[in-house]
Amino acid sequence: MSDTVTSRPPAAADHQLVLVTGPSGAGRSTALAALEDLGHEAIDNMPLLLIPRLLEGPPHGPPLALGVDTRNRDFSAAALSDLFAQLQSDARVQVVLLYLDCSAEVLLRRFSETRRRHPMAPAESPADGVARELDLLAPIRAQADMLIDTSELTLHDLRAELALWFGQKDGSRLAVSVHSFSYKRGVPRGADMVFDCRFLRNPYWEPSLRGLNGQSAEVAQYVAADPLFHPFFDKVRDLTELLLPAYRDEGKSHFSIAFGCTGGQHRSVTVAEKLTDALAAAGWRVSKRHRELERQAGSGAAIQQTGKTA
Repeated sequence: MSDTVTSRPPAAADHQLVLVTGPSGAGRSTALAALEDLGHEAIDNMPLLLIPRLLEGPPHGPPLALGVDTRNRDFSAAALSDLFAQLQSDARVQVVLLYLDCSAEVLLRRFSETRRRHPMAPAESPADGVARELDLLAPIRAQADMLIDTSELTLHDLRAELALWFGQKDGSRLAVSVHSFSYKRGVPRGADMVFDCRFLRNPYWEPSLRGLNGQSAEVAQYVAADPLFHPFFDKVRDLTELLLPAYRDEGKSHFSIAFGCTGGQHRSVTVAEKLTDALAAAGWRVSKRHRELERQAGSGAAIQQTGKTA
C-alpha cells in the first residue's frame, strides 16, 4: 500500500472522490453499492477521459465513487496512474484510490463457480485472464491509498470494511485497524506495519491453554508473564502513538497494524487486543480483526470498532 496521500484537509476540497478498481471478481460492484448506501454517488465503468470533465464547475455535493474497470476502452495502468496524479495535484479535489485485491486462486474459483468468461481472456481459460489482469494492475496496486483484500471476505464483511473507512461523518481523517494472523497463512495484504510475536512464550504448549485463544484472560496472563512482553509492547505502543499523528497530518485515511504468530490463535491475538485497547484509550478510532479466529468460527464478520476520533 502506498503511504503517499495528498496532505490536504478534506474541508478545503470542492469535490470528494473515491476511485474504485481492482481485478475482475474482487468485489468492485459490491463496493460501489456499499459506498452508494454510505452517501456516495456511484458510477461504474467510468471512462478515464470523462472523469476530469465530471469534476468541472461548482462543488458537486455528495462524494463520488467511480468504478474503474480494465474493460473500459481507454483503460491502461499508465492512464489511470496519470489521472490519479493529476487529481492529487488539483486543490479542488480530495481523491482516494481504493484497490480491491484478491488472490489469484480465489479469483479463479469465483469465475469457475459463476461459469463466467474472464473479460481479459474471453477465448482462453479464466486462469489466463486472471494472471493477465493481475499483471496489468500491479502498478496501480502499488500506488493505492487503500487496499482491501477480499479473498476471505463475505459480501457482508466487505460492506462492513467500507463502512468503517467511509461511513464516518464526523470529519475524522484517520482510522486504525489492528489485525492478528498466522504466519503459516501469510502476512495480511495491505498492512502498514507488521510485528512478529513468535519470540514470546507460546500457550499452545500448555495443555490447559491450547484450546483457548488470546482473548481469554488465562492466555493473556500467560503471554504477559514473558519477561520480554512488556518491553516489546511498550515500544510498539510508543512507536504507534508517535507515528499515527504524523500519518493523520499527512492526510492518510487509515493505518493498518498486524501482529503475527505461528498459529494466529494466542500470542498475536493477545498483543492485538492489548494494543487496540491502548489506542482506544488514547482517543483513536480503532477496529480489530483476528483472521484465524474468524476462519475457525466459520465467519469473517468479526470486525469490531471502538475508540474516539483523534
